[in-house]
Order: sequence, then C-alpha cells, then structure tokens
Amino acid sequence: MSVNVPEKFSKEDYKKLTNETLNTPDFQQYKSTVTSSYKRSDDRTEYNLKENLTEQVRNKLDFIFKRIGNALFENLEEIANYFRMLLDEERKKCIMIFAYNGTGKTRLSAEFKKLGQTLNEETGEKTADTLYYNAFTEDLFYWDNDLENDTDRFLKLNSDSRFFSGLKELEMESRIRPFLHRYTDFNFMIDYDDYKISFYRNVTIDEISQRIDNIKVSRGEENIFVWCFFLAIVQLVVDKVESYNWVKYIYIDDPISSLDDNNVIAVASHLASLMSDTDIKVIVSSHHTLFYNVLCNEIRNPEQLFLQRISKDGAYILKDTSKTPFFHHVALLKELKKAADSGELYTYHFNILRNILEKTASFHGYGHFSSCLKRFDDENSPVYTRIVNLLSHGNYSIFEPKEMVEENKEYFRTILRDFLEEYKFNQNIFETERTQEDS
Repeated sequence: MSVNVPEKFSKEDYKKLTNETLNTPDFQQYKSTVTSSYKRSDDRTEYNLKENLTEQVRNKLDFIFKRIGNALFENLEEIANYFRMLLDEERKKCIMIFAYNGTGKTRLSAEFKKLGQTLNEETGEKTADTLYYNAFTEDLFYWDNDLENDTDRFLKLNSDSRFFSGLKELEMESRIRPFLHRYTDFNFMIDYDDYKISFYRNVTIDEISQRIDNIKVSRGEENIFVWCFFLAIVQLVVDKVESYNWVKYIYIDDPISSLDDNNVIAVASHLASLMSDTDIKVIVSSHHTLFYNVLCNEIRNPEQLFLQRISKDGAYILKDTSKTPFFHHVALLKELKKAADSGELYTYHFNILRNILEKTASFHGYGHFSSCLKRFDDENSPVYTRIVNLLSHGNYSIFEPKEMVEENKEYFRTILRDFLEEYKFNQNIFETERTQEDS
C-alpha cells in the first residue's frame, strides 16, 4: 500500500490544520497524532515530518489526511485498507457506497475480503473475517438441469465454501422461508447430504390445489432465493451462532439485480432493519439509485460515499456526500417524477415524498415538512399535510404495495409538481440519464 503523507507544512497551513480542521468534533481525536508527528523548523517558518516514524504511524497519518479531505487513492486495495481503518478507528457501523457500473465495486469487495484472509502454513487452513455478498456469492449456486431427462432439476451448492458452514445442524430451510415468502410464492427443499436444492410451487387447477415439483425458477427468482439465503446467514451472524462467529464485517455489493422497484424498496428496507440489530460492521455498495437512497434514509448515520474512477490507470476518489443535501434526493425525485408521469403510483411513493420534504425543511431551517408545502400553496397546505401524513403511514407499504386511487394520484402529482416548481431543480436531470462522465 502506498502512503502519501505531506513532508512539511507552512506555518500558516499547519496552524489552520491543527487549530481549525482538527479542532472539529469529527477529527479532534486525530490532532495528537498529527502534532506529535511534525516538528517546527529552527527558523519557525514551517513544520516538518519527523524522521524514523514507524510504519504504523505513517499509515495512520495517511488515513487521517485522506479522512480530512484528500481522499485520493491509487488503487482499490488502498480504498479497502481505508475502509477497514474507518470502521475500526472511528468505530463506524456502516459505510454506504454509490458508484456507477464499471467503476470496480465488485473488485473492491474482493480486495476488502482478501485483506481479512490469513493462511495457517502448518494446517493449510484459510481463515477470514468478512461475510460478503457479490457476484462471486451467486456463483456458489449453480444449476443441474438434468439435460438427459429434463425432469430432476436442482440448484447445486459449492460444498467447499465456508459460506455453507453447518447447514444441516442450523435447519436452514426454516430460516430461509420467512425471508423468501416476503417476495415470492415458490418453495424449496434442501438435500443436506448432496448439497442441492429442489424447488416446487403450489398451484390451483380447477379449484384443486396441486404441487408441482422440480420446477426451474426464473433468473430473477433465483437471485431472490440466493439473497434470502444470504439474509438467513446474516441473521445467524446477528444471533451470534458459533458457526459464524468468525464474521467481523459484512460486505454487500449490488444485491438487487433483476428486481422491480417494489422489491428493491422491500429489500433495502428489510436490510436496513437487519443491520440496525447488529454490532457487526457493514459495507454496502450499489449503482442503483433507489436502493441506495432508501438505505441512506433508513440507516442511522451511515458514512455516505461516492466512488469515482478519475483516470484510466486506476486512480480513484471518494466524495463524502452526507453534507450535500440533495445528492441522494435528486435521484429519488427522478423516481417519483417517473412514477407520476407513468401513473404507476403506489402508497409507498408518499413515504419517499415525505422523506424529501422533511430533508428539504431541515435544510432550510424549518421544524416540519408542512412548512415546505406552505411556501407554494398556503391555502391548501393543511389538506396536503393531512394527506401526506395519512398516506405515508407505515413502512413504505412494501410487502403489499397498494396502488393509489385516482384522487390521491392527483394530489400526489400536484404536491410534487408544486414542490419542483418552488425549489428550482435543473429540469435536465428528469430528462436524461446521468452518466459517470456527467458527474
């Protein structure tokens, strides 16, 4: 890992660093490390880095200077190291990363996992500290489609993976089903001896319930099943089951492929509730704006970062977006306007709208979201406030999404339209998809 620590500061820059930047509550814990690592020059005009500092101190200084705003990284391994220090040094519980496809999210999760692996040279046993979900996790499941007879189809599990530790003893079927039945109507059985899973579905034909065995579920249904399998394991980690006591970190990369918006919101909301019940450190990365925004809104005080690759040779930058009020909410507004224009409006859209109104009110110094409604329609503000209060009640109505009645759709469109007119957003963001080059 390369270490980039300033060799010297001018007297003015050093005073600004120590008296202003490092005097804030966020960074005050690092002030003593910096002040003890630099010494004033004989002519009192500058401060120079001390010689013979240990590698540990230099690494910490590198982390500190990245933390206070110079978050430039030469490669993904540097970022993975930075995340580990961020989670441990500052005792952060959750890091949220937004990045466009092709930036390197999956490779970053692999680098993070690799840093936690150790090999016992005597026994040959490999240990790890990270339970991760990414494209490699999905590859632990693969189909045997019974090409000869086309009847006995099942999903095979890679029995060599630690991911499947102690399946039989843990009765994974009963643990997976409650998660799975939130999203789908099929069922499954696990053959613990042969590490394979068969699927079936109960259907009604001529008013008679029948069970159809050995079905081949769709790719989207398979993704949901793998995700629910992972959630069941996360629950075991949360419950501190011995088979998973090795887990110190959970790293989740883009778990929402092949999902519609209803399921995206359900997955994000459910994941947020699980994460709130554990002291395990969690990193989540995604390119999906709706998924990312729901998580940022529901998780308490996550570290919110935007990962960009700034050169073809692999240099990266991390931007802290937590102090940028509309960075995430612009993406949500795009989703709301798209839904309003299409007419496919569900009651959970009022939850999202209310959240945006609340963040806007807070940013402008108001005590309640209704103050934003008064700004553009004082006469109807009480009516709109009651409607938003009523229809945003509950947890996004995610598991049984209900389409709005036409009258409420009209109210929603009116409130959203007036909000967008009062708070002058760039209309281009609603007309074109934002690309990495635009950022």
